Amino acid sequence: MESLLIALQFLTRIPINYRLADNEAALGRSVLYYPLVGFVIGVLLSVLVLLLSGTPDIVAAAVVLSVWVFLTGGLHLDGLADCADAWVGGIGSPQRSLQIMKDPAAGPIAVLVLSLLLLVKFSALFVLIQQNNLIPLMLAPLLGRCAILLLMLSTPYVSPKGMAEKLLANLPLSEARVVVVISLAFAGLFMGWANVLLAGGLLLWIRYLALKRLGGVTGDVYGAAVELIEMAGLLAAVLL
Repeated sequence: MESLLIALQFLTRIPINYRLADNEAALGRSVLYYPLVGFVIGVLLSVLVLLLSGTPDIVAAAVVLSVWVFLTGGLHLDGLADCADAWVGGIGSPQRSLQIMKDPAAGPIAVLVLSLLLLVKFSALFVLIQQNNLIPLMLAPLLGRCAILLLMLSTPYVSPKGMAEKLLANLPLSEARVVVVISLAFAGLFMGWANVLLAGGLLLWIRYLALKRLGGVTGDVYGAAVELIEMAGLLAAVLL
């Protein structure tokens, strides 16, 4: 329960009063609950869709997307924005790219990428609400946060003294692999294996780009992966 509370506090803006530094073992185990937190987010958003059933679908999609961003505090959007700026402004240099990632200012490329991603998410949400198909909305956040676990298990972390350093140092690897398998199987059974395979292909591409540019991943890359996998999950549900 302690690890779950840490995961909820870190990944959402649900008010939970817990000091993250109190228990490093629980901090590491909290990563195991990331897919579950994603599923909780998806369920809450789906309930919101049902509560908005009397409103126009386009309004419901806008409200749901706004609550989605508010519920996560824009945490992963910030990571995507930092990566977008770094990939363009880093000019192929790992050191320059990492430096840009640490800059809190957002450049025009970051704004453009975020705008396009939110537009695609909104459009997909609109269609899914029209179709009364809420399963992708429930499971896309799960897939996004499962991507963090997969990157942690497969890719070096290259941000010295980054936020994820303690998480990785205390992450139980064997249990993390079990969580990944269960999460992907759950998503595949209810969302469709084509969606899971598409998300997996996208994650491999993100991993390749991170290794090529940075030699590994950072917290911002984790965040970018969450947003892109979520978008892919919603889009695949509409297109496939």
